Amino acid sequence: MRIAVVEDNRPIADGIAKAFEADGHGVDQLYDGEAADQFLANETVDLIILDINLPGKSGLEVLKSLRHAKKQTPVLLLTARDAIADKIAGLDFGADDYLTKPFDLSELKARARALLRRSEKAISETIHIGALEFDPNSRQLKIDSVALELPRREHALAELFVRNRDRILSKGQILDHLYGVGSETEDSAVELYVHRLRKRISGSGVEIKTARGLGYCLREIG
Repeated sequence: MRIAVVEDNRPIADGIAKAFEADGHGVDQLYDGEAADQFLANETVDLIILDINLPGKSGLEVLKSLRHAKKQTPVLLLTARDAIADKIAGLDFGADDYLTKPFDLSELKARARALLRRSEKAISETIHIGALEFDPNSRQLKIDSVALELPRREHALAELFVRNRDRILSKGQILDHLYGVGSETEDSAVELYVHRLRKRISGSGVEIKTARGLGYCLREIG
């Protein structure tokens, strides 16, 4: 999963990012409302963790723009404010949940998991490609009904390919998904993960095809 963390307090943003990266998620960090507004208008993420009190534009303004653009990405608001009016305003603008600072990281992660599960219900049917199958609810990958035990990054890559079957994904798109925009991770990491994943799905009737100069594409063989 790809998560955007919009928080101007860098130590807090770093702590949140590290917690989710440890679970294998790609994390994009943004520190002001203007940058977040522009980023979210052009990028697709699975969850947004959004502070209300931001420089440039407030988190509520960013949220309003997001919903005005008909983007239904789950949003978890963070706020140091405990006034009921602020929480009601956030929910009225389209937030899915909120958490008041200071908060416990384990609670933040639990709420994030709940929002991600809720959004997955919109695509609840198991995806079948050859002998490969993906259950959006459990995020489990199987070949011939046998679960694939994959390291976190490989699992995230496999999920990205399955959700974008028959579509060419550039190395940049893959890196952004796995590590977040601005990561200094080199393209060679993508090549390594693709190589490993190819071996894992060998014999499943599915292949990861290289499109020279463009990227990679997962498709059914034949």
